[in-house]
Amino acid sequence: MIKIDEVKTKIIEGLNLEDISIEELEDDMALFGDEGLGLDSVDAIELTLILEKEFGVKITNMAEAENIFASSLSLTQYINDEKNS
Repeated sequence: MIKIDEVKTKIIEGLNLEDISIEELEDDMALFGDEGLGLDSVDAIELTLILEKEFGVKITNMAEAENIFASSLSLTQYINDEKNS
């Protein structure tokens, strides 16, 4: 089972987010938009690649991407669900 701190670390390292630490990235903080981390569509592509490379998980239904990438918690849940299916 993948732990949320592993996902947070990959997000921070993979997107070169030098101004934020794992502790500052709350589990339910929005990854996209002005209210949260503020990622954009280019970051979404990078996150998709990180999922595939680091966790061996692909997003097969792009309609669900908004929910999957909502927060570190939702991303971790998706990874674990996919790995267990």
